[in-house]
Amino acid sequence: MSSVEQKVVSAEETIRSRHSVRKYQPGVTIPEEELNEILTLASSAPSSWNLQHWRFLVVSEQANKERLLPITYNQQQTVDASVVVIVLGDLEANQIAATVYEKAASEIREMMIGQVNGAYASNPGLARDEAIRNASLAAMQLMLAAKAKGYDTVPMGGYDSNALVKELSIPERYVPVMIVPIGKAAAPGRPTDRLPLEHQVIRESF
Repeated sequence: MSSVEQKVVSAEETIRSRHSVRKYQPGVTIPEEELNEILTLASSAPSSWNLQHWRFLVVSEQANKERLLPITYNQQQTVDASVVVIVLGDLEANQIAATVYEKAASEIREMMIGQVNGAYASNPGLARDEAIRNASLAAMQLMLAAKAKGYDTVPMGGYDSNALVKELSIPERYVPVMIVPIGKAAAPGRPTDRLPLEHQVIRESF
């Protein structure tokens, strides 16, 4: 088997083996270097205009995870997982366009900055749509990166968003998109049935 084929198999195995895990081994520490590798892989997700609309608020101190427990409606994975990553979407991602295109040729830089700012100015709902859309791409990549490194995750949408913002002093610029605990499973995630492909795929047009 070629190295390319091995990589394809590895990617497929990672995707197929990822399940939502809700029971974690307490007290497991993810080494900082390994956690940074996971976050770096997650940060390679695609994004509109390459604005990288996500921020990862990483909570690893046990006392701080305990603060999150009531906010996540007492879901035990919040305190048992090694880290809890709060995926935020940037509502003002257009403001970093100049930084993103800093090394581009001047005509490309000016064109892209103008395009970004024009789109954000002309569509009031675009900032929130893009923040959630692109942060969600990064969240999925975060879960796959963690699985590839031997850790499990669960995407959590069940939490009090207003309480979360208040408790962790999240600036108005950022909107919570989801919470992703990462750790070692104490019990395997339950595989779920998938709807048949013919139910999910529409070809060409309805």
